[in-house]
Amino acid sequence: MRELQEYLSPNQISFLRATTRDAALHELVALLAAAAKLTDQAAFLDAVLAREKIVSTGIGMGVAIPHAKLPGYQDFFIAIGLQKQGIPWDAIDGGPVSLIFLVGGPDDKQTEYLQILSRLTTALKDRKRRKSLLAAETSEEVIALFTS
Repeated sequence: MRELQEYLSPNQISFLRATTRDAALHELVALLAAAAKLTDQAAFLDAVLAREKIVSTGIGMGVAIPHAKLPGYQDFFIAIGLQKQGIPWDAIDGGPVSLIFLVGGPDDKQTEYLQILSRLTTALKDRKRRKSLLAAETSEEVIALFTS
């Protein structure tokens, strides 16, 4: 199993200007497209938005982990969006979301997918790490917080 930082890259991290959930997702999907991670930007965005309609990916603690798996992808990837003011997300705890981890990848690697979600959730339960992420000023600082 790969480490979380192996899915990260400085060009996949954004200090978001968005103030709504959908705008934040649009911004992160555009970031992934610019990083050449997406085969079809519109299809990926549609899948992410459809997943949000089923149940919010806001897991509480100011964190959301939107995700989509589609055919045609070989590897998983993660885009990180940070928005210090917080975005209304319909999160499980009712609070705004400041840390967004958009996960995408192949639809046929369920075990790896679940491992990524589990590692992200575990890493983000650490209050000190969440505070440090929000205090980060560069993409490199963000990645360093996932490098053990």
